[in-house]
Amino acid sequence: MNELAAKTELDEFVHREFPGEATALLDPASRRRFLKLMGASMMLAGLDGCARQPQEKIVPYVRQPEEAVPGKPSYFATAMTHCGYGFGVVATSFEGRPTKIEGLKGHPSSLGATGLHAQASILDLYDPDRLDTVIHLRSIGTWNNFASGLSAALEALEDPTGGGLRILTETVTSPTLAWQLGQVIEKYPNAQWHQYDPLGRHGVLEGAKLAFGEYVDTVYDFERAKTVLSLDADFLTEGPGHVRYARDFAAGRDAEANGGEMSRLYMAECSPSLTGAKADNKLGLRYPEVETLARFVAQKLGVPGIDVNGEAPPAVPEDWVEAVAQDLKDHAGKSIVLAGERQPAIVHAIAHAINHHLGNTRPGAVVLHIDAVEAVPTDQRDSLARLV
Repeated sequence: MNELAAKTELDEFVHREFPGEATALLDPASRRRFLKLMGASMMLAGLDGCARQPQEKIVPYVRQPEEAVPGKPSYFATAMTHCGYGFGVVATSFEGRPTKIEGLKGHPSSLGATGLHAQASILDLYDPDRLDTVIHLRSIGTWNNFASGLSAALEALEDPTGGGLRILTETVTSPTLAWQLGQVIEKYPNAQWHQYDPLGRHGVLEGAKLAFGEYVDTVYDFERAKTVLSLDADFLTEGPGHVRYARDFAAGRDAEANGGEMSRLYMAECSPSLTGAKADNKLGLRYPEVETLARFVAQKLGVPGIDVNGEAPPAVPEDWVEAVAQDLKDHAGKSIVLAGERQPAIVHAIAHAINHHLGNTRPGAVVLHIDAVEAVPTDQRDSLARLV
């Protein structure tokens, strides 16, 4: 009402409450322009709803599949890949159209649950622009033309052993595809096969090689772990085992089922995460400070070969480091230290060293190292640089 009456009391109030925006709020030209733009936006939104859609006809099956009942869903157990690992899911389908993805209870990776990647994978099945034919120079071709064109290009190589031939793929975990690419390299021994994923787990693999001298993958048992130190690892929502880890972590936190005991989670993170929200003790750090924290924790535990430079910086409280180190030491053999996928290789190597020093990697313990799931593990960033 004061605005409608244009009282001076309103001007004084706006200048006092919003000194930076008072001029714009009381400028009738600005208000008029705002209403004009909003009116145009609403008009255009209304016109969009008036567009004529192409006519579509609903027709019955020409040959209805046996036992298919319209409106009754079918369920298919299948698997999708995530970070190279198989993830068991169940797809709900109506008349051949998948509508929902859920976890497969019998699959160890999901135990009936799903994560955001599995839920979003349904969108890949509804891409109307996906290619179902071979495209060459923006024109539709055939597989025969592709095979003959490729053969001609290979025959035109100056080096019959494949010099100058480069193959670029994403990370390959399929044994069949790896064998087929191996057959090409066997036929053209001077050819080179490069793998690269922009969001690949480069630090994870290189950290394992730095620690063990070879590429290995690591699996964690959060259900039996009593103390967990996460070095910027959002293991509840990221990584190949995050769905299983979330279920196991929840089971380890069930005090009623564990005789009144529950695991404790320490989290050092660079940005807020779901794992950080579940932590008992959380420490916010900048990206390079995570390595500093890892080094000081390793020093407190007496891990050999880990150096620190001087005193702990203010961002890494000494009492926090001492508490974490003592808790890890008290639960040696039943504790987990893991680094985030975006952390550099050295942080992953320090985490491996701490787990080994505490006996967490002994047979039957909570940290297990397995062969790398990649068919041909390699330093992908170095491989891409050589290709360029």
